[in-house]
Amino acid sequence: MTDARGSGGGGGRVAGVPAVRHHILTVLVENKAGVLARVAGLFSRRGYNIFSLAVAPTDDDRFSRLTIVVDVESAPLEQIVQQLDKLVNVVTISELAPSDAVQRELLLATVEAEPAARSQVIQLVGVFGGEVLDVGATRLTVMLAGPPDKLDGFEGLLETYEVVDLQRTGLVALPKIDREPPPRRRLSAVASAPVQVPAPTAG
Repeated sequence: MTDARGSGGGGGRVAGVPAVRHHILTVLVENKAGVLARVAGLFSRRGYNIFSLAVAPTDDDRFSRLTIVVDVESAPLEQIVQQLDKLVNVVTISELAPSDAVQRELLLATVEAEPAARSQVIQLVGVFGGEVLDVGATRLTVMLAGPPDKLDGFEGLLETYEVVDLQRTGLVALPKIDREPPPRRRLSAVASAPVQVPAPTAG
């Protein structure tokens, strides 16, 4: 049932390499009532810390996919995977190291922006590649999608203004595509037989 690769937080630290504090688990579960509550309850009972949890249906109506960002300092990753694997409704578990994953998250924020400051907020959103979704007399609702560190930076600068409300979806991730070029196929030389030209016949 389990397809977990690597231990994440179990090894020692390597000099010059920043320690990885979190890992990403993608968990395929049966699409049944109460499954999410059982997964969250497992983390709560065991004292595992969750940075974020996102749930989405798959192309098969029988299953849903959970993307869980876990704190590997709260418990060894192998232990977390083993406990998840014991849940009846869990089908597969895949572990992604942050360096091996394409990660995205969505941020929505409503900002108090008087006319004098509105252009500054719009400019900030544009610099980060975000969008203005809604505009009122004194407020803007903005959106930004990207990797978590990009959203962290944007959120920090946004706090210069009065943030009325802010929500982040939690992380979703997929494995990075292998960029190794496929091996070249060697074309075998095919010797062509000489074409026999019939001799002209006397008329």
